[in-house]
Formats: sequence, structure tokens, C-alpha cells
Amino acid sequence: MLPSTKHTAALLGGVLLAVLTGCGSPAEKGSGEAVGSEAAAPPVETERAARPVPPGLPGMPPVLDAKDVYAADRPGKLSPVVKDFPSRVYVPNTNSDTVSVIDPATYKVIRTIKVGRQPQHVVPSWDLKTLWVNNDIGDSLTAIDPATGKVGRTVPVSDPYNLYFTPDGRYAVVMASMDRQLVFRDAHTMKTVKTLPVGCAGVNHADFSTDGRYFIVSCEFSGELLKVDTAKMKVVGHQKLPFKGAMPQDVKLSPDGGTFYIADMIANGVWVLDGKKFTTPKLLPTGKGAHGLYVSRDSKEMYVSNRGEGSISVFDFGQRKLVKKWRLPGGGSPDMGGVSADGKVLWLSGRYNSEVYAIDTASGKQLARIPVGSGPHGLAVYPQPGRYSLGHTGVFR
Repeated sequence: MLPSTKHTAALLGGVLLAVLTGCGSPAEKGSGEAVGSEAAAPPVETERAARPVPPGLPGMPPVLDAKDVYAADRPGKLSPVVKDFPSRVYVPNTNSDTVSVIDPATYKVIRTIKVGRQPQHVVPSWDLKTLWVNNDIGDSLTAIDPATGKVGRTVPVSDPYNLYFTPDGRYAVVMASMDRQLVFRDAHTMKTVKTLPVGCAGVNHADFSTDGRYFIVSCEFSGELLKVDTAKMKVVGHQKLPFKGAMPQDVKLSPDGGTFYIADMIANGVWVLDGKKFTTPKLLPTGKGAHGLYVSRDSKEMYVSNRGEGSISVFDFGQRKLVKKWRLPGGGSPDMGGVSADGKVLWLSGRYNSEVYAIDTASGKQLARIPVGSGPHGLAVYPQPGRYSLGHTGVFR
């Protein structure tokens, strides 16, 4: 499908170039409030003691553990829906318009799938049965059956930079970055239910509160955050990050549900936000070009990919500080990815190196570098443990 007029105009304006190079541009210096250091996180008011499970969004599966939203994501705890699916790593190559399929047992590309223009992310559906390839400039979603690897239908969808699902399974939420919209669609038919214009540029990543009643959205090109009421499909909070040139990326909720973490590739760290209060967040420096956020299978740690320096920072939730930093041998550009079903391997795309990295989560050792197409971006490790998917490259609850 040919790009629309709005995309052509954006490309000529230079904005789309930032998307083509993947979630922003190289880091630059700015000014802002940085709290702590490489070794210490800023204090955040988060209740540590056991608390009652909050009433969830109607229709949302009950929270298993009020102290750990990722309780369903333990090693090997696969849903009956996916337990017989072959283990694969799906890599969207934005410049090649393909998806590379890797067998994680052999670290080999076993198939290359031609898709639409500029595939950005491979996203598991809420019901876990489908993988959706987000063809951003192609204005479409391509379905892949993870049970067979076969390509299914292609659905026309304007500007699908990224894709999420509401916790009740009713709606898909398209992050229409260049359109400046959040588009709520039927999670199964993909028919538009509501189009929500937003007052920021480059909506791209999100995560939901423990009760599913709201979600936090990052706006990459204007350095802003949104708070959105899930049921009302309405923006209820909007703030500018206190850092010149801020470029927020991935968003992740803490296991205890009290804090949202937002990677920022210009601020070179992670913003620490009280989602309920939605007050000004504090900055935790992690490394140059902080980009992707991934929670370990035991919910004890979070891996932060620092794309600008070829490293991964490890944040300890219990200690509330950075405890390790792993550097890729010879450097690299670690971007988006996910954790293997057994929790032993962190998989990340190498955005500017046409490769994928497999990293041992026990030691930080690089296990493999796998050549793929040009511009690998939002890769999905699939299947993964969890009862349902909230979207992106695999956010499971």
C-alpha cells in the first residue's frame, strides 16, 4: 500500500526520518532534574506492605497478586492457548519491509516473511492467538499465526506505529504517531470504535495501571506524557518532561503497581513516575540512549537497553537501584525485544547493526549475534508466559 499524503508530507518535513531511524535520534545534551546516579534510584512513594487488590476495569481478568502484576509471567507458565506453539523470535526489519523468524534453539534465521512498508513492531494479540505486524508507512497490520507461522490477513489501518490492547480484551489501541491520535479499535475485527486526537507529537509506547483503569503514554517527539482513562477513552492528564529535548520511549509498570518507568533516549535514563498522582517524575540515569524496558521472570529486576552505548543496565526493584551494567562486546545498538519463556535469555534487536542479540540474564554474557534485515526494531519473543497480552512486543499479565 502506498503511503498517505500525511506521511509524504511528514517525510518531506523531516519528522518521519526520526521514525525511520527508530524511535528517535542520537542522544544530545540537555538540562533537567536528575536524581541519584548510576547506582541509586530516586525515592518514590510506593506502598510496600500487602494491600487489597484494587477493583479492576470491568471485564478484566482478576489480578492474581496485588503486590506483583507480573505474577502470571513466571518461567514456563504458558497459557493453554500457546503451550504447543513453537518457540520463535520474530524480528521486524523496518528498512527491508520483512520479518526475520529466528529459531532460538539454534540462533538461526529459519524464514524471512515479506510484509508491508516499514514494519515497526510485532505485537501479540490480547487473546494470544495472533501476532500483528505493524506496517507503519504501509498503513496496515499483517497477521501471523504463531502456531503455524503462516501469514494471514492484512488489515488497512492508518499509521500503526505501535499497538496495545485494553486489559478487558475489548479494544486494540493504535499508537498513530504521525496522525497524533490514539485509535481505539475492536480487538478482533480492528474496526474503529473511537479516534482520540492528542495534543502531543509521536505517541509511541504505553503501559496500564494494575487495575487497568488508566494507562500512561509516551510522546516521543514533543517530550510529553499522557494519562488516559481506559473506559472513557479520554486523556485525563498531560505533562511536559523537565528535560530539554526529552524523547521518552518504552513505558513499564513496577511489579507492585506503584510506579511507572519511562525510558528516555535523550535524557539517557529512566523517568520514575507516580502514575496515580501524575506529578513531575524524577530521572534515574542509566546510559546513553535508554530505550527498552523488560521485567525479569521473577519480577525482581528490570533490564534497560541503552541503545546509544551498546549496554544493558539492570535495575533491582527491591533495592530500588541499578545493580549491574552489561556491555555488548564490540558495541551495538540494543533496542526492543523480550525475555525468553524460561527467563534465561534477553533478546534485543540491534537497530543500526542489522542484527539481533541474545544475552544470558544470569551473567550478562552475549550468547549470539544473529544477522537479520536492515533496521530491526520491535522484535517479539513468542510464546511467553502470561494469561493475556497488553500489546507492544509482549507485555503480559
